[in-house]
Amino acid sequence: MRRFFQPVARGQGGSTTGGVGDNNVQAEPSRIPASEQSNVGRAFNPDEIVVDPALRRQIEEYDKSVQDEVRRAYILKGPCQPKGLDFPRRPYRQGSRPFKEEWYEKYDWLEYSESKDASYCFYCFLFKQPGKGDKYEAFTKHGYNNWKDAVERFKSHVGGVNSIHNNARLHFDDFNNQRQSIDTVMSNVSREAEELYKIRLTSALACARFLLMQGLAFRGHDESSTSLNKGNFQELIDWVKDKIKEVMDAFNRAPRNCIMISPHIQKDLAKSCAQEITETIIGEIGDRNFSILIDESRDNFVKEQVAVILRYVNNQGHVVEQFLALKHVKDTTSDALKEALLTLLEHHGLSTSKIRGQGYDGASNMRGEFNGLQKRILDINPHAYYVHCFAHQLQLVVVSVASSACCQSVHNFFEDIQRIVSTTSSSCKRRDALKTKQRESILEKLERGEIFTGKGIHQETNLARPGDTRWGSHYLTLIRLETMWESVLHVLAIVHEDGRIPTQAAGLIEKMETFKFAFILKLMLKVLAVTNELSQILQRKNVNIVLAMELLDVVKARMAMMRTDSGWESFFEDLKLFCAQKHIPVVDMDAEVPIRGQSRRDGFRVTNLHYYRTEIFFVVLDKINTELCHRFSEVSSELLVNFSCLDPKNFFCMFNLDKLVKLAELYDQDFTIVDRAILREQLETYIVHVRLHSAFSTCEDIASLAIKMVQTGKHVVFPLVYKLIELALLLPVSTASVERSFSAMNIIKRELRNKIEDDWMNDLMVCYTEKEIFKSLDDEIIIRRFQRLKTRRMQLPRSSRT
Repeated sequence: MRRFFQPVARGQGGSTTGGVGDNNVQAEPSRIPASEQSNVGRAFNPDEIVVDPALRRQIEEYDKSVQDEVRRAYILKGPCQPKGLDFPRRPYRQGSRPFKEEWYEKYDWLEYSESKDASYCFYCFLFKQPGKGDKYEAFTKHGYNNWKDAVERFKSHVGGVNSIHNNARLHFDDFNNQRQSIDTVMSNVSREAEELYKIRLTSALACARFLLMQGLAFRGHDESSTSLNKGNFQELIDWVKDKIKEVMDAFNRAPRNCIMISPHIQKDLAKSCAQEITETIIGEIGDRNFSILIDESRDNFVKEQVAVILRYVNNQGHVVEQFLALKHVKDTTSDALKEALLTLLEHHGLSTSKIRGQGYDGASNMRGEFNGLQKRILDINPHAYYVHCFAHQLQLVVVSVASSACCQSVHNFFEDIQRIVSTTSSSCKRRDALKTKQRESILEKLERGEIFTGKGIHQETNLARPGDTRWGSHYLTLIRLETMWESVLHVLAIVHEDGRIPTQAAGLIEKMETFKFAFILKLMLKVLAVTNELSQILQRKNVNIVLAMELLDVVKARMAMMRTDSGWESFFEDLKLFCAQKHIPVVDMDAEVPIRGQSRRDGFRVTNLHYYRTEIFFVVLDKINTELCHRFSEVSSELLVNFSCLDPKNFFCMFNLDKLVKLAELYDQDFTIVDRAILREQLETYIVHVRLHSAFSTCEDIASLAIKMVQTGKHVVFPLVYKLIELALLLPVSTASVERSFSAMNIIKRELRNKIEDDWMNDLMVCYTEKEIFKSLDDEIIIRRFQRLKTRRMQLPRSSRT
């Protein structure tokens, strides 16, 4: 996996225009394509920073006016030192030898190129004088790959005290230490000025952190000194100045070019926060395997945005899903999405060889078996197994039952529900009448002792309008309709009486008070309650594939129980009780009625019992069972069946030695031939140990098993078994985390903020989405990154330097 020696910052470098309120020296780089930048003054785009040293443009190819800016960007990125790779072996007479990862520790300047299988020198690339020391071009342009004599050649490259390499290293140290630069020495800033600068910077960061945490806008429409509302950022700064005298004094005595409130400073502060958050996430992943969750959505400016979530297992054995980035794509084809994903992973130093799972929704460009994104990633990494989002599949199961022609009566029922909600909630008057009647109804029931008071119950509510795609909202609508039954009938009666034109309110009252309506209402409440429980569990970040498969089996079992005679009798008793409470007449189940769709004259008749039980009740349950088996066909795949053998329930009753050994063959990149040879013995020892160890008797699923393994130190004792557990936890179950990130996107990029640029938007998203990490970051860490991001007019006080 691609990692960096000293990841000072994996964000992008670059500068912005200096001016009043700004403390930057550099001017903003013009956005010119890389192919046109070689001879254009100040033409440098941080996006063209290339990690692979064999693919970089040499420093001297840039215009002299931007060479320092380019160096700064590469220093922020750090030397390219990929780890965990299977380095290719080069043949020699006495055998073959590969590049050795251990050389990084001894030679901090060493870089490795995957594309060319060659080594380079980071210091010489940055600061070697053009035309001097042509032999050093082996470590700057051509690359060195004679691994047989590598150590001797590395020592020869370093040379003596005055060698070209050591001079380049001295230049690197001087350049990296801004306080020793000529500009800093000439400025001769006093200690007092530095302290005032630190106060302004800390105050600005505190205000920025508050706005980022709440997803609020920074800028205002009128930011002039006479404006009554200069925007959230400047208004917060003014509020802090009014409350704290030291802050007021620091801002009043600030030079006009170092006030720390300019838009560029605001963006740099947000970028520093976002980069520290991302750096924390990437650092926690380290060399671990991970999975990717991806989805796409339009923002309020009608730009297609792709959100990427990383799923991994941390040091404590917990499953973690973290937001990586939001990237704008101009095309949503599988090739374009693949390019966007690979660019993001490359930018953050993550290798595609470490991907062990893919999670998408059901869009064809994502899950396409032949041309979808999942197939493109599988072509690169065959171990990046794809799992169709369980939550989306469950949604499709419910949709197929409620909106298809499997049961016309159910389809008509949901159309009636839509009309009831629209009629009772289409105006403020009707909504107020519904709330008032419901309040009166609750008070009457409290007086009669039918219900009781309590915290959080009997809150003011209204009929929820069901969504077209979120069928969980239909469950909420049906629950509220059952709860507000009398109030809804009351409002429908008012609408009918006050209507100046014919309305459908009277017909809706008649429908609601029929046995058929009550029958389907109670049936769908029962069905949606079972599927809604699974849907809610699938929204959790720590759900694993084995637990999801088990919960799916529970849903199937409950549906099968409902289809039995006892299930029907229990349901029918509840239905009769509901009808009695709502004064709905129960039909004679032995009476005969015409077959639906046939004329009475034809003489085809069935009993009510046959109609309601066979043509509605059984049809709905059979349709759900059929759809569950069809939609979740992958649960029977060899991979998931083998992973289920790790389930710790009932003293590891699912444990199967042969199937778990087979998993190591499926993940041959994670298990060497030697590992596979000793895995069987380790598994046999493991199962005996955990069955005897009382600490593991409380494990309920694989997630709790992984945590217990780490807590007891057994992940060190049984490393190969723990690796299997990690791989099982990595497989994504749902894309709920991505959906939540789009909800955050709509909060940040509202209609009044719909022109946010892409980089600024990504920084805001990272800070708002990963609040837990953001809160844990110390101000000093963010301030140091802010200082390193660009050359600043002012430096930190000496006590704050590291």
